[in-house]
Amino acid sequence: MKNYTITVNGTAYDVVVEEKDAGAAPAAVSAPKAPAVQTSAQSSGGAVKVTASVPGKVFKVEVKAGQAVKAGDTVVILESMKMEIPVVAPQDGTIVTVDTAVGDSVENGDTLASMN
Repeated sequence: MKNYTITVNGTAYDVVVEEKDAGAAPAAVSAPKAPAVQTSAQSSGGAVKVTASVPGKVFKVEVKAGQAVKAGDTVVILESMKMEIPVVAPQDGTIVTVDTAVGDSVENGDTLASMN
């Protein structure tokens, strides 16, 4: 067993990690990744797809079709593992379609919106 102190957003947590195999390193815990972005000119929506990076539920939709956004603006907020995860616009542009609604369940890679 190993004891660690981890600080998240200014709050310290004491964590105990149990090692199963003495020769193996403990499993790492990773935070959700930034949203994946696919580019596709063949769809009926915009050329840039804003996709879910984690499975979860749509907590809030921050944009509407036709709305101008800047890179880094929040498009959708997902709730996964009791955390709110913002999905942001990867570039400046205009939202063409919003392909999800509050309460929808989404999987990793599902398209949430498209933009040009």
